[in-house]
Order: sequence, then C-alpha cells, then structure tokens
Amino acid sequence: MPTEIIKSGEVRVRIAPSPTGPLHIGTARTALFNFLFAKKHRGTFILRIEDTDLERSDPKYEKDIVEHLKWLGIAWDEGVEVGGEYAPYRQSERIYTYSKYVQKLLGEGKAFYCFHSKEELGRERQDQLKAKQTPIHLCEHRGLPERKIKDFMAKGNYVIRFVAPKKKVIFQDLIHGEVEFDTSLFGDFSIAKEIGVPLYNFAAAVDDFEMKISHVIRGEDHISNTPKQILIQEALDFPRPKYAHLPLILNPDRSKLSKRYLETSMGDYRAAGYLPEALVNFMVFLGWSPGTDREIFSLDELVEEFGLEKVQKSGAVFNVEKLDWFNGHYVRQKNLDELAKLCLPYLSAQAGPSEIDLDYAKKIVALERDRMKKLSDIRELAGFFLKEKLEYEKELLRWKKMTDEEVATNLKTVKTMIEPISDDLFTAAAIKETLDKEAEKTGKGEL
Repeated sequence: MPTEIIKSGEVRVRIAPSPTGPLHIGTARTALFNFLFAKKHRGTFILRIEDTDLERSDPKYEKDIVEHLKWLGIAWDEGVEVGGEYAPYRQSERIYTYSKYVQKLLGEGKAFYCFHSKEELGRERQDQLKAKQTPIHLCEHRGLPERKIKDFMAKGNYVIRFVAPKKKVIFQDLIHGEVEFDTSLFGDFSIAKEIGVPLYNFAAAVDDFEMKISHVIRGEDHISNTPKQILIQEALDFPRPKYAHLPLILNPDRSKLSKRYLETSMGDYRAAGYLPEALVNFMVFLGWSPGTDREIFSLDELVEEFGLEKVQKSGAVFNVEKLDWFNGHYVRQKNLDELAKLCLPYLSAQAGPSEIDLDYAKKIVALERDRMKKLSDIRELAGFFLKEKLEYEKELLRWKKMTDEEVATNLKTVKTMIEPISDDLFTAAAIKETLDKEAEKTGKGEL
C-alpha cells in the first residue's frame, strides 16, 4: 500500500473494548497500534468503552482494561477516567445521542420496527439454509402503517432494523487495499433493540462521527462490520473515516488465537512474570515489521518507526518462545535492585511461611538472572535457596566406594573452600574453578 499523506494533528483514533472480559492480547495489540499511529502523527488517542450489553458488561472488566493499558504504558488522551471534549466515553451514558439518530432514521423511512420473534427468525434461517440460500431477513414489517405498529408494540418486544439498499459498498483499506461488499446479502439488519439501546454497528458509527474519528484501526475480524457502518454513515450524512484492518493473531497451528492453546488475557501474562516493555516489543511484531533485522525497540523508538504501510495482510503467529526471548532480554536489562523487587513476590510465595527480605532476594536474583526468561522462573531456579532442608540423592555425592563419613568430610571441605568467595564473585564458574584447583592437588576422587 502507498504511504498515506497525513497532516500533523489531524489524526483521531480510538479503541472501544467491551467490558465483558479482561484485556485480551488482541485488544492490547490494537490499542498499541492505535497509540503508535496517533503519537506518530501528533494526533489524539481515545479510549471508549462499549458497555451497552448490560447483561454481560461488568465494571471489574473495565477496571482490568484500564489498569493493564496503563501498565503497558499505553496512555490515552481522551476517554474514560481522563475525560475530553466529546464526553461521555461510555456508551451506556450516551443513550440520548443514539435515540436521536434512531428517531431520525425512523422518521426518514430509513429504519423500521420489526416484531418477529427469535423463534420466527430462527425458522426462517433454517429454511433458507436447507434451501442452500444465504440467510438474510427481508422483513415484511417494513412500511407497516402507524396503527399496526402500535398494535404490535402493545403485544411485546421489537427491534429496529435498517433499510439496507442493494448496492456495492467499496472502501480503500489502508492495509488490504480495495475491499468490496455486496449489501444485497445483508438483508434488513438490526441497529437497535429499542430506541435507546443500540447494537454494535449503529453505536460505533454514531460514536465515530460524534467523536470526529479520522481513522478506524481494528482487527480484521471487524472487516465485515465496515460496510454496514458505511451504510449507516451514508444514511445519516456522516463523513466516512479511513479504515485499516489489522491481521488476525494466530495460534502456532495458524488457527485463530484462542485460550484453548494459549493464555489470551494480559493479566495472565503479567501474573506469569512478563514485563510490559517485553510485551509491547513482542506485540508490535504481531503484524508489523520495521523493514530491517532490528528487534529491540523502546516505546518512543516505536513511535518514530511505526507506519501502517509496514503492516502485513496475512495473520501473525503468536510465538511464545519469541515472547520469552524478548522478556529474557528485558529481564537482563533491569538493574539488580529493581529486578529483585519484581521477583520478591514470587520468592515469597515459594518460601511459604519463611520471610524473604530484599537483600536476600538480591543475592538470589544476582545468581539466577541470566537463566530467567520471565519473573516467575525464579521460583524454580531459586527453590533450593528457600528450603530449610534440601532433598538430594546421596549417591550422587559418593565417589566409588566412599563411606558416608568420607562424603560428609568432603562436603565440609568444599564448604570451607567456597566460603571465602565474595558475593559479587559467587558464580558457578568461580565455584568450579576453585574446586578444580583443589581436585588437581588431591585427585578427583578425593574431593
């Protein structure tokens, strides 16, 4: 794709997660790409919460999303918690706005009330599938007289459907190029459960207009929503934002990323001991490439390098080994004091009722940091430091036909030899060198 010419300060992008679960790795990747794009062009990055699904939305998940975006260093300029010119930024607080536009479409005959039950729609769908037809709903309730509408409304539930024109919708995706959809395959799709309860496509189109979003950057799984949102924009005379659909994140077998194969929530990776800078560095390569062999970037460096023209079309495989490599790099970059503080909770959990102070943690971490891929590795690597009584195979310490007394004497000798080694030099290499020198004097079997 050719590079888009963008004026500084004109970019307004958003992420709009639903608080129906913790921050997903895919949402975090999308947030990162939006953040980098906004900062690259001195634009505005917005966090909007799509919480109109009241049954599934939960404030604890909004809290999780906010907390982990902050932890990653992905700061937003407008949105929940920080406010902004186009507040409120929770959809549940924007009901009046949606009602206004639904009423406008109803008044202009571009939307209508549908009173079919779920059971009726289900039977219609099954009949169409049996007939090997594309399941679409062309509703005969379109154009009902006012009297009939009132009669139906008195009897029960309804939805509001959009009068979808039969046409080709074509848009230029900044990653995929020209994309075309035949809207005759959509049928009369729902835009609201009732006047003030919008469904996803309608609320997204309205909010993107109201908040002056210039670019919609989101996952490829949303690409089929785009033509419906464009139809709504055209019906309401809204300008069309530019679209960029990011490649899907895939399991190692190239199926769509799922919890069946890998952890998918950011909280899981944080708890496992992955560092935010490592996750940021790893996630940016889930679909983007700098065009060079360089792999290590700070967030500020990524802002300078990032561009949608370098985003691939094909899916990006989630490689845990690569994430471990990134994390190991950043673990080794930490100064000892900071790394010990980060490792202390894992050491304390491993120690059980025993207390681990920071000074002792620093000694342990200094010995093991080069072998750590993630913070939680310290539990296994340092396990023997934290046990009051070590369990080991006695025979591993015995040379040929040594007696128990001779083995015990050797251990005391070794203890005496390594005690003088200072803490800063107490490494496996230094211990081996000391013991090898003594073994040369006494004979290998004697030590």
